[in-house]
Amino acid sequence: MRDDSVNPLEDTESEAAQAYAEELRENIRTFVRTSPDYYIRNFDKIGASAKFTPTFNLFAGLFGPVWFGARGLWSWALSFLILEALAFVQIARGLFGDLAADAMERIASIEGTLELRRQQLAAAIESGSDRVEAFQRTVEALEANIGGIRAEAEALAAEGPTIALTGLVILILAKLAQAVVANTALEARFSDWLSDRSVRSGMPVSQIAFSAIFMGLVVAAAMIHYSFPGRFPLLTDFPTVPEIRLTAIDWVEAFFNWAVLSGEALFDAITYCIRLVLDALEIAFVSTPWIVIASLIILLTWLTAGVRMAIYSGAFLAYMGLLGFWEKAMTTLALLGTAACLSILIGIPLGMFAARRPRFYSFIQPIMDFMQTMPAFVFMIPVIAFFGTGKPAAVVTTMIFGGTPVVRLTVLGLRGVPESVREAAISFGANKWYLLTKVDLPLAAPSIRAGINQTIMLSLAMVVVASLIGAKGLGEDVLEALQYANVGQGILAGFSILFCAMILDRIVQGGRR
Repeated sequence: MRDDSVNPLEDTESEAAQAYAEELRENIRTFVRTSPDYYIRNFDKIGASAKFTPTFNLFAGLFGPVWFGARGLWSWALSFLILEALAFVQIARGLFGDLAADAMERIASIEGTLELRRQQLAAAIESGSDRVEAFQRTVEALEANIGGIRAEAEALAAEGPTIALTGLVILILAKLAQAVVANTALEARFSDWLSDRSVRSGMPVSQIAFSAIFMGLVVAAAMIHYSFPGRFPLLTDFPTVPEIRLTAIDWVEAFFNWAVLSGEALFDAITYCIRLVLDALEIAFVSTPWIVIASLIILLTWLTAGVRMAIYSGAFLAYMGLLGFWEKAMTTLALLGTAACLSILIGIPLGMFAARRPRFYSFIQPIMDFMQTMPAFVFMIPVIAFFGTGKPAAVVTTMIFGGTPVVRLTVLGLRGVPESVREAAISFGANKWYLLTKVDLPLAAPSIRAGINQTIMLSLAMVVVASLIGAKGLGEDVLEALQYANVGQGILAGFSILFCAMILDRIVQGGRR
């Protein structure tokens, strides 16, 4: 007769609980393959508590990173490898290393100078020169310096046992830590294996050999390099020859020369299109009376972000006007507007096209990664080669750096549209155009607006860099301040750039409450 007072979830004597426990033990045997009874006991102990339960794994402590690597726990293996390599390096340096090598090199360098000064002193004494005292003081100073360095070398050599003992303590602590956390880490991997059987289990001989060879080579190389510095050039300098770099430089230059000559018409057409947009925006921002532009910006800020932000925008614009940054700020906005508009006009359609085509998106994703991670000063070099210096080149540089977020976030927004909503619209007879304009784009609008915002912000971040290749505006003042250490000018112009960013951010992202 079943006792109704026992909670079924806590009843370990029921047939279902016993069957589950037996299945779990069988899974553990399949997973660990070695010493299954030991791991069953410890996994039960670890799983019985939600807190960290310390256990002791002797083999993990002895073999350290090799055990973790063989079990597939590479994040733990590499962490403990660093600790053990540090410990072994300290032990090797303390027992076998020449701790005074650097000091002796400095002594040898100074002794060469000392010998020269002694010869000069002897010649001065022989000729009765009035510089005898100066040479004498120099010789005495160099001898005192050598004596101090020699004492330092002796002190360093005497620290060998202490360094070795420190390394031994680090090694013992690392071994204890590995022994204590090994079963917990392996139990977590066992949980992953239960839900995904593709996770590697057991300790294959190939993994044991690979882990042992890899760890041994890393530790041996570190010990030899730090214990005997400069003794093995292969460990210090990468094996190469200058001709490889020179040949690569020639190939790159030949390619860019060919691209410039072959694509001259294309680059001229791109420059012409950029000039059209840029000239129109410069007329709108720079040539239009300041009171008109300021009024429109304040009104637009009020409509999108509310009264408070409109007041702040007015204060920011007054700051730029009173300090004489108005024209340069408008020039910056024209250049930024050109880059941002072109990036958005290209980026949103590209994101819409790539959102439903995973293969195409996987093709352009590395290109966008390259555009965002390559330092701006590097991709400015081919831009200058193709477009020369000036504002069009600055616009292209800004587009390369700031144009990718709108593509990524457009793809993210469109892929985030629930399929149930799309299916409902299709079931009511929506065609592709209606589905795109009335379902996909409205639901993806927050993500797309975030992409537009990020594109504008990243474009504004390129203001100072773009001034290096001829872009005018506030970046020019900051660049001059850097060149001549003019702190006041740089800070004031920097605040103007900041205020431009804040106004644009609120206009794009700020929803009126």
